[in-house]
Amino acid sequence: MKKQIDILIVKMRVGRQFPLTVFHYIWPNMIVTKPSGLFMENESLESYNLERQVKLDFYLPTNVQYPGEISLLLINDGQNLQELGLAEMLEKMYRQNTIRPLLCAGIHAGPDRKTEYGTARRTDYKGRGAKAYHYTKFVMEELIPFISLKYQIPTFRNKSFAGFSLGGLSALDIVWNHPGEFSNAGVFSGSLWWRTKGLDAGYIEETDRIMHARIREGVFHPGMKFFFETGTLDEVMDRNNNGIIDSIDDTISLIEELEEKGYQRGRDIMYLELADGKHDIATWARAMPAYLKWAHGMENDA
Repeated sequence: MKKQIDILIVKMRVGRQFPLTVFHYIWPNMIVTKPSGLFMENESLESYNLERQVKLDFYLPTNVQYPGEISLLLINDGQNLQELGLAEMLEKMYRQNTIRPLLCAGIHAGPDRKTEYGTARRTDYKGRGAKAYHYTKFVMEELIPFISLKYQIPTFRNKSFAGFSLGGLSALDIVWNHPGEFSNAGVFSGSLWWRTKGLDAGYIEETDRIMHARIREGVFHPGMKFFFETGTLDEVMDRNNNGIIDSIDDTISLIEELEEKGYQRGRDIMYLELADGKHDIATWARAMPAYLKWAHGMENDA
């Protein structure tokens, strides 16, 4: 018997004219509010800010009565989402009725990933992240308007941004700097070590980690939430020799910075530490359902 996943893959080119939008095609007269499957679509967007073509993979829920019920989730390193198993993951969670309708947009990284990802207002000590400001402008000025226009959804239920490793740092930085646009960030093995000085150049942990400083300089924004995942096998580095690997140390320290601003664990912050988790796609695939349920679960009325 044919597997009933109901996934349709359509490849389109920017500028190609279609008589109906995808949502008009999928949802002409739907009366069921529980999503039951996926409609997958590949796109390519010419970016003025990045001066390149940006490949995009869209994962759309089917059987949704009102487009306004849909939330938007942007995900960095979209080229890895097939290996992550996102389509099967979403379809299973829709079938189990554990998450709300969610339009996921996987943003493929370009050849200058280490230049485009990072923190928009500051490069790291090696000059990496020099195009992070332009990447932010791409997301805010090009990508989100493109998605809203393409699928004719002027207002989403909420918007969130997730990413892995350096893509996680990028997602967090963009969310933190646009509190009126996003409701939460999902950071998987985030590169929160991002720093202004090398370890052999007078590095001071309390002042030189860039994202930590950005949090300290900011203010509390009601309603903003944060999900962090790390694994005990994420890496082996331990800068301060305290017996805790840097990825966990940096994540816990950043959570403490958020708490200083007024965010609370349990209410605004979820931290998931996997005892045997590594810095790889297989680990992030294990953690992704927890993030999706926490950020977009049926019991979540945010």
